[in-house]
Amino acid sequence: MGFADLLEEVGGFGRYQWLHVTLISLPGLLMASQNLLNNFVSGIPAHHCRLPANHSLYSLSANHSLHNLSLYQVDEKQLLKAFIPLDSSGTRLDRCRRYVEPQWQLLASNGSANGSELQTEGCLDGWTFESSEFLATTVSEWELVCSLRPLKQMIQSIYMGGVLTGAIIYGGLSDRFGRRSILIWSYLQLGILGCSSALSPSYTAYCIFRFLSGMAVSGIILNAVSLKVEWIPTRERTLVGTLTSFFFTFGQMILAGLAYWLRDWRKLQVVVCAPQFLFFAYSWWYSESARWLVLNRRSEEALKSLHRVARINGKPEMVDKLTLEVLNSHMRKEIESSCSSLTAYDLLRTRGMRRISICLVVVWFSTSFAYYGLAMDLQKFGVSIYLMQIIFGAVDIPAKLLALGMLSYLGRRVSQATCLFLSALIIFANIFVPTDLQTVRTVLACLGKGFTSASFTVVYLYTGELYPTVIRQTGMGFVSTMARAGSMAAPAVLILDEVLPALPSVVYGGAAVLAAGFACFLPETLNMPLPDTIEDVEQKWSGTNPAPPPEEGVALKEGVALKVLKEAEGSGLNAL
Repeated sequence: MGFADLLEEVGGFGRYQWLHVTLISLPGLLMASQNLLNNFVSGIPAHHCRLPANHSLYSLSANHSLHNLSLYQVDEKQLLKAFIPLDSSGTRLDRCRRYVEPQWQLLASNGSANGSELQTEGCLDGWTFESSEFLATTVSEWELVCSLRPLKQMIQSIYMGGVLTGAIIYGGLSDRFGRRSILIWSYLQLGILGCSSALSPSYTAYCIFRFLSGMAVSGIILNAVSLKVEWIPTRERTLVGTLTSFFFTFGQMILAGLAYWLRDWRKLQVVVCAPQFLFFAYSWWYSESARWLVLNRRSEEALKSLHRVARINGKPEMVDKLTLEVLNSHMRKEIESSCSSLTAYDLLRTRGMRRISICLVVVWFSTSFAYYGLAMDLQKFGVSIYLMQIIFGAVDIPAKLLALGMLSYLGRRVSQATCLFLSALIIFANIFVPTDLQTVRTVLACLGKGFTSASFTVVYLYTGELYPTVIRQTGMGFVSTMARAGSMAAPAVLILDEVLPALPSVVYGGAAVLAAGFACFLPETLNMPLPDTIEDVEQKWSGTNPAPPPEEGVALKEGVALKVLKEAEGSGLNAL
């Protein structure tokens, strides 16, 4: 008997669970907006050097070499040729250089000059940005182009640093103060700091706000998913987890629509963050996790929560039947086992655990690295960034369905290695596609993003099956940290295209190939029972049975009883 049996007695997946899951999942529609916001908030509009203030069209009339050229025949685009050279492709104006002196002869119908012989300089008077695609972005406001272009990617890295920090801080705080309290606070923090970002007077202030917003996003994802699954009966958990993961997918398409409608970074920032105040307002309705309350010696509060759930689910008779004695008898083993604990050191203590942990670190890092490398550079494909965001979001739907099919028929190890290898193959193939074949490049990019998304789906399940129950939560937290590190590093690699345009793709693809190789060394878990202890891992996958340390005795004895609780907590990292 355990907590899962209690949930069945108070109504199973009843009316309360439907409301609970729906209300907690709704904010997931805007989590994609937070993670991918930089694509639009920091989009790079077409730009060129601003013309010098001391030159005007009237200079033309004084130039004897252009006495046959009427002023009315010269429009603004023609005028730019006299001030700004063409870039290396020879098809568009250079974005970072201008002529030291105006080259009026280039405006004549037969005017020509050797561009390499003409003296150029940087954009001393700043830049002029076009407003056809974006009305205003952080790039146009703070001129984050040319030599300052790395600062644009730095915004995303700083945000992901906040997500990583939040996972560490709020993960620990939720174990101490409860899932509900930290979740409510995270909604409020994201609402306040996210909207404050729109008022940022400087680049530095905006980066600080984004870092703190990233911390709040971690607090929401970790605690929302944990609080959700801890109120769901075991048999419904897989289906509910799969269906609610699509909120993030649809959120990517919603982001594209909002960005297309607003096209102003400050307005977009407010629109995607203001709904957090609504989520904060109704989050007080949530019930704290009864599991957490019992394990923290607050059984009376847990009993009140269970009575409330029973009434909402139409089981009022359970209010009299469910007493403290019944609750404690169901949770006795979990309460006793909660006194034991394992640390991250145990992830590397034995040969089997060491092999699993090292391979998973590489897989998680590389999957996140390649995923955000593709998802955070939509402008390079030459297609409307808004259309690309919708396509990239939609491709996740068949990708997740494909992953579920592969997991069932090919097994976990083959699925993981295949998804990573195919994503790398497609990334490499896109290097050799000419830039003028935009349709082919877009299709390949979508396929690459789809396979990295499928890799994410596989690795979430695979990790939960590889780590034993007694240390599953610690293991999930450890590898999730590596994923956040990969998402931080991905935007920084994009600046390498200034050295060689193909270099970022080489790095992303190379990381995916490396991870595919490491995935081949992971043991298969298809149709195998979950391991409960570290010794189970060693017996199944290493052929050894090391003696457990004295302090681990209680954990080994109660491994089976801890399974439901640890699985629920471990799955809380799925949305990251």
